[in-house]
Amino acid sequence: MEKYDIDAIPFDHPDIGIWRDDVKKFEGASYFHKPTNLKICGIIDDIWVNPKNELYLVDYKSTSTSREISLEDEYKQGYKKQVEIYQWIFRQNGFKVSDTAYFVFANALKTPEKFDGILEFEMQIITHKGDDSWVEKTLFEIKKCLSANTLPAPAENCEYCAYRAVARTHEQNTVQGKLGF
Repeated sequence: MEKYDIDAIPFDHPDIGIWRDDVKKFEGASYFHKPTNLKICGIIDDIWVNPKNELYLVDYKSTSTSREISLEDEYKQGYKKQVEIYQWIFRQNGFKVSDTAYFVFANALKTPEKFDGILEFEMQIITHKGDDSWVEKTLFEIKKCLSANTLPAPAENCEYCAYRAVARTHEQNTVQGKLGF
């Protein structure tokens, strides 16, 4: 924190063990959203508090890359959403939460000559200015989808939808082959 000039200390709260799921109930921090009847949960990694008593939500990530670590990668967009949901949960629970969140990356180095069962890590903290304004609208969309009598149409750019389409075709071809079609 000193290296990155972050003026904060670990947040001391009696529920920190629940929020980090030290109790192994797989719930973490939560908030019951009455308009949708949905309980929103997230297991946080850490919370820091600054001198203004604002909370910084912190998420730890590990990787092994020789490329520069950035939150702009295609696959890291979900990290931003993850921490923004945490920010939203804590705000709904009455905490003063900073828009600033931190990602602490432990990057396993690829430069040592030999492995010998020891990984060396380089630590890096990346700042993210969160925006949880999308959460409320998304909760209503989730509720609408869950309450619908039909499945939603596959999303055009969804890798999971594309996978299911290929799997469905394979399943149909396999069934037809067994039935002699």
